[in-house]
Amino acid sequence: MGVQINIDNLSILEQFGTKYPDTPVCIRINPHVMAGGNTNISVGHIDSKFGISIHQLPHLIRIVENTKMNIVGIHMHTGSDILDIEVFLYAAEILFDVAKNFKNLEFLDFGSGFKVPYKKDDIETDIEELGKKLSKRFNDFCTEYGKELTLIFEPGKFLVSEAGFFLAKVNVVKQTTSTVFAGVDSGFNHLIRPMLYGSQHHIENISNPKGKERFYSVVGYICETDTFANNRRIAEINEGDILCFKNAGAYCFSMSSNYNSRYKPAEVLWMNGEGHLIRAKESFEDLLRNQIPLPVAATV
Repeated sequence: MGVQINIDNLSILEQFGTKYPDTPVCIRINPHVMAGGNTNISVGHIDSKFGISIHQLPHLIRIVENTKMNIVGIHMHTGSDILDIEVFLYAAEILFDVAKNFKNLEFLDFGSGFKVPYKKDDIETDIEELGKKLSKRFNDFCTEYGKELTLIFEPGKFLVSEAGFFLAKVNVVKQTTSTVFAGVDSGFNHLIRPMLYGSQHHIENISNPKGKERFYSVVGYICETDTFANNRRIAEINEGDILCFKNAGAYCFSMSSNYNSRYKPAEVLWMNGEGHLIRAKESFEDLLRNQIPLPVAATV
C-alpha cells in the first residue's frame, strides 16, 4: 500500500526480508548516544529498547545480503530535549558510517528531539546552528556516497508543543502548616508529564495575571500524589480562577486517560481570533460505552 516500513529488530528484519524482499524498508539503528535529557525521554542510549545496536551491524548486513532486501533508508532517534548539538552531530556521523554499507538508499532520517523552552530563560535547541552544520555535512556525505539523498526530520513536539495550552479551574486553595495548595479540577489523568517525567510546565493565573506573586503547590483531584508544581511563584490564586499550563500541545491530551473514572476534557482550536470546539468533553455515558453487561443469572 506504499506505507514506509521502519524496522528496529534483527529477528523482525529477517522475517520481513524473507517474506517481502522487494518491499522498501528503512532500518532504525541505535547509535548508543544520549543526546537528549534523562533516560525516560532518551531512546538512543545503550540500554534503550529502540533500534538495532551499531555493534550488531555485521549481523544486520548478513541478514540483508541473505534475504536480498530492498533497504532504502537508515533512521535514528536519540530522544527528546537535545541540549548539545555537537553530541547530536556525533550521532549523525555514526548514521553516515552505517549508511555507507547500503548502496541503494533514498533517504537518511535523523529523527528529532529538538528541545523547546518550558520556562523563562530555558535552554532550547539551536536549530539555526544545527541546520548549518548538519546541512554541510549531509551534502558532503551525498557527494561521497555518489547520490543525492533526502534528509528527513520528525520534529513533532518542536512544532506543536508551544501551540497548545491546558486550562484548569481552581477548586480549592488550601493552607497547611507549610504549604499553600491550589487544587484544580484535573490531575495526572489529563497531564501526566510532570509526574511521569518530572517535566515543568509554566503555569499562569489568567484570571489574575497582574496579581502579586505567591508560592503555590498546584495539585490535582486524583486520589494519589498528582502534583503539577511544587512551591511555584504564581500570581495570587483564588478559588474559581483559571490556571493556564503552557506547552500542552504535545503529550498532553494524547497521553490522557480515564483513570479514577474521570472524563477527558474538551478541546478548542483557536484560529483567526475565534474558538472552535473540535472535541467535546466526555460524559458518564462515554465511560460506560464499551462495557458489556453480563446476562442476569436465572434464579434456581
